[in-house]
Amino acid sequence: MRSIFVVLCFAVAATGLQAADAAAGKAAYAKYCKSCHGADGMANPAVAKMMKVEIKDLKSPDVQGMSDSDLEKIITDGKGKMKPMPAAASSAANIVAYIRTLK
Repeated sequence: MRSIFVVLCFAVAATGLQAADAAAGKAAYAKYCKSCHGADGMANPAVAKMMKVEIKDLKSPDVQGMSDSDLEKIITDGKGKMKPMPAAASSAANIVAYIRTLK
């Protein structure tokens, strides 16, 4: 059993896969996302009105049903009037992990 664990750990280390960290994602979300998407994932109505856009509720089934990679792509590339967030690219997986906690 131990050898299987060692092999799995080695495989994860070799591929660079790491579990996303929702706590770190919460901090990155506060920095990059909160002003438009709100502290709890619900849109900031003043920002939505000012930008003349509909900002999706991040707790909605539509958003929660998206794949992690699709959400990461939106975070790093932007969508519609949402600007790309290249500074958040290294945090995108963590932000997605935090968004998953908003359900």
